[in-house]
Amino acid sequence: MAEMLYRTALHDALVEEMDRDEKVYLMGEDIGRFGGAYRVTDGLLDKYGEMRVVDTPIAEEVIVGCAIGSAMLGLRPVVEMMTVNFSLVAFDQIVQSAAKIRYMFGGQATVPLVIRMPGGAGHQLSAQHSHSFEALYGMIPGVLVVAPTTPEDAKGLLKSAIRTPNPVMFLESMSLYNMKGEVPEQEYLTPIGKAAVRREGRDLTIVGVSRQAVLAQLDQPEAILEALAGYRRRGVRDQDLATMACAHQACRAVQGGPVVVTVALLRLAGMDAHADLQRLVLPRFVEQRPLRLDRGVDCVVT
Repeated sequence: MAEMLYRTALHDALVEEMDRDEKVYLMGEDIGRFGGAYRVTDGLLDKYGEMRVVDTPIAEEVIVGCAIGSAMLGLRPVVEMMTVNFSLVAFDQIVQSAAKIRYMFGGQATVPLVIRMPGGAGHQLSAQHSHSFEALYGMIPGVLVVAPTTPEDAKGLLKSAIRTPNPVMFLESMSLYNMKGEVPEQEYLTPIGKAAVRREGRDLTIVGVSRQAVLAQLDQPEAILEALAGYRRRGVRDQDLATMACAHQACRAVQGGPVVVTVALLRLAGMDAHADLQRLVLPRFVEQRPLRLDRGVDCVVT
């Protein structure tokens, strides 16, 4: 295992996929000569040239539209939006074209497109650069939505996203770019839609996405209350209900004495908790007792 930054993991994923498949190319604002707003594509213009690392004008609708067309013709574009907010300019292309082309053409045409979107608040970038649109894109049929938390997730999920034949909204928290973590040195893929159980316990199941999942793993009650985020989902809409249920049932399977179950049925990434999730994890009869946060959290699912 090698330790690296979140942004470096993304960079390495792009390099490995571009080396593996010459159909993969990048396009976006300032991704070439400048190396990307967050330095994820630094050095790739010199390595691959202007035909595969394309600096574009400030025209998000045109960028995504061109990417969709090239994807339909067999290429695998990876678009970088400078911030997730700017994707609203291309929202019509994403919703009306990228998400629907496979259905409208009966599977005869696919759109293997990845749109990388940095986002999140807390960086003094003003209201127009700080949104979190996980819920917004999670409600659109026809697109996959992922929000990696660790450097290992970031690299493995980006590689998987590039290889899928469907459009993927790849949401990156700007707060995580400088986070370090261990990443396997050998090639690997992280499956899209599969949750990860980071820590097992018996009292509390916490569900988090992206940066909220990082806060959820801190043994600090104050951080837990603030984050209200355990179970860390790597995807947004594609809930891995089996893993979520198993993890939560494991928390309940305590021998001796009454089992205290506390389920935070939150609005996950802005979305109401799925009815199936409630049915799977909620016990029929629960002894209600106050949750003791002074003991910390011992069940973390991500």
